[in-house]
Amino acid sequence: MQKPLIVLGWLLVTLLLVVVITLPISLQVHLVTAVLLIAAMMVIKILRLEGFWRLLLLAFGTAIVLRYAFWRTTSTLPPLEHWGDFIPGFLLYLAEMYCIFMLGLSLFVVSSPLPPRKSTRLRPDDPVPSVDVFVPSYNEDYALLAATLAAAKSMDYPAERLTVWLLDDGGTLEKRNSTNPEAAAAARERYEQLNVLCTDLGVTYLTRDRNEHAKAGNLNNGLSQSKGDLVAVFDADHAPARDFLQETVPYFGRDAQLFLVQTPHFFLNPDPLERNLRTFETMPSENEMFYGVIQRGLDKWNAAFFCGSAALLRREALMQGDGFSGRSITEDCETAIELHATGWNSIYVDKPLIAGLQPATFASFIGQRTRWAQGMMQILLFSFPPFKRGLTIPQRICYLSSTMFWLFPFTRMIFLFAPFCYLFFNLEIFTASGGEFAAYTMTYMLVNLVMQNSLFGRWRWPWISELYEYIQSVHLLTALLSVLRNPSRPTFKVTAKDESVDQSRLSELARPFYLIFLLLLIAVAMTVYKVITEPYRAEITIVVGGWNVFNLIMAGCALGVVSERRETRASRRVDIDRRCEIRGGDGAWTAAVISDVSSGGLAIRLPEGAAGLGRGAPTAVRFTPLSSSEPSELAVFIRSVSNSGKGVMLGCRFMPERATDYRMIADLLYANSAIWQERQRSRQINIGLIRGTLQFLATSVYQTGRGLGYLLRSSVDRRKDAEDHS
Repeated sequence: MQKPLIVLGWLLVTLLLVVVITLPISLQVHLVTAVLLIAAMMVIKILRLEGFWRLLLLAFGTAIVLRYAFWRTTSTLPPLEHWGDFIPGFLLYLAEMYCIFMLGLSLFVVSSPLPPRKSTRLRPDDPVPSVDVFVPSYNEDYALLAATLAAAKSMDYPAERLTVWLLDDGGTLEKRNSTNPEAAAAARERYEQLNVLCTDLGVTYLTRDRNEHAKAGNLNNGLSQSKGDLVAVFDADHAPARDFLQETVPYFGRDAQLFLVQTPHFFLNPDPLERNLRTFETMPSENEMFYGVIQRGLDKWNAAFFCGSAALLRREALMQGDGFSGRSITEDCETAIELHATGWNSIYVDKPLIAGLQPATFASFIGQRTRWAQGMMQILLFSFPPFKRGLTIPQRICYLSSTMFWLFPFTRMIFLFAPFCYLFFNLEIFTASGGEFAAYTMTYMLVNLVMQNSLFGRWRWPWISELYEYIQSVHLLTALLSVLRNPSRPTFKVTAKDESVDQSRLSELARPFYLIFLLLLIAVAMTVYKVITEPYRAEITIVVGGWNVFNLIMAGCALGVVSERRETRASRRVDIDRRCEIRGGDGAWTAAVISDVSSGGLAIRLPEGAAGLGRGAPTAVRFTPLSSSEPSELAVFIRSVSNSGKGVMLGCRFMPERATDYRMIADLLYANSAIWQERQRSRQINIGLIRGTLQFLATSVYQTGRGLGYLLRSSVDRRKDAEDHS
């Protein structure tokens, strides 16, 4: 009896909503109603009310959004017979409806996400399944692999139940026997070096004859050669904390149908936007919105999916599904959707248990996002979640949201160039007066901002999502079109990591952004010209011109993103405050404190002086790893000496001499996951709509100037090079 009543209740709510949305009221009444609802939303937001009040805020916002969609559909489209206006106008309408549709899917996913799961540990009476740790590799640097393998080998888990595998696709038999002698020699050298490294670390080295089916094929080769109950997957640049298995393994003993425990990706280095805009230390990282809110929302509906790394999977489920799926180039999400469709479950643990590196250069960043976008489009075309047999209805909605999100380049480019239709060609693609625009469009946009800030404010600051979408869209649009033309064409390409930018320069992908910025500037001039020469159309011209100015602000900020700042360090320093001893010039050991560490070195604080050590001196540091009770030594090279309060600060570079030295480096940098949690919390602050908007405007002005300065410097450098060669 209860279920029919619930269904009846939802039908009545839906009917009431339809009546409210379609109610014929005057423009003034709509505006007053919208303002009152927005005011109520702001009160709920400012008072930080949760539960019912949070849902009420979203309900008020949804009513205004749907009211706008109804008005947009029934009152603003150009006449069909005026095809010159109608075609671009309809494209703009479709772009807006896509945004509203995606907002609806997003609200379903994240309106009430699961709270973070409590930290767990294996109890003495819990089963201890055997675990195979897969580290797939292709062309990564020796030191990067050594640190990841050392961290994986040092995880807190019974040694006899843990096997770490390096799955190396860079040293395949085919590569070692290449007809290119240089490539063959490099592959043989890699093969021999990594074999020795794995032997020293107690890791199993595995390669194959040919690199078939990219990462999915490599993982499946590992599955065929191993036999552990569970499989952990870490990318070559994703090193786990000591407690990774302690925090993830227990869940498999509680649910026999669980195939996946996914954890977030935490990064030690900024992406190009964070580095070039200098926001890494203060602003939440881009991926934190996905891992902090969206994955928890997906988890509520048993739709949290495999993200390629930082995950633990059940072998039985993988073997039942013929291993890791490889039809698309995003094997992770594809594997998850296939296993969800056969009745397996997944959970998400919102605690950073790995630390990794993300693309440092803009070109590598776009390369990574191209693979993600193309792979998700392949899944949308091949599996089409709404009709995927075996998925629950909520799972279908969740996967539809995750895959359709990557269509944003189409809408972003439409919004970018739509004002040109009127400013340059006098096309009226949006038929509305200035008053209607203020009453409907402006309130709709404001409601969107309030809803986004309420849902994601701690994890994403105002206008940052739009900036990320814009800088990707310029290059992703053609990549998506290629998938639509030939869904099987894209191939897996490894994302370059562990990069450094040794000099300030313009990105090789910067040119389109400067061309767009120039077009937007010309459109500003055209706005002024039309206002002066056509005063009778000034109202609509100012509205369209304002839209163009918004695009100009976004494009100006993007110029700073593609202006690469110099940064030679692969990862930023992490504060650790750990006791140690350092060997002085006389051979005696002096007590000190390691204050911070990065992938390349550390800083040591000596309260009583430098013990005869100076810049350029090789020495050693001694400390006790978390995985041991005995201290060990690590060779370092002193690069700098500076005064620090009452003591001395030594800047040191790691000088690993043995493979086992990487265990100590990994212990310093990766072992303690609590450090990463604290770093995340320090950045997850909701700065609010007003402050966020003002800060974005200030950033855009500064970055526009910086981007134009880089362009000028680049032009001068090219002219000098041309003169030198002539």
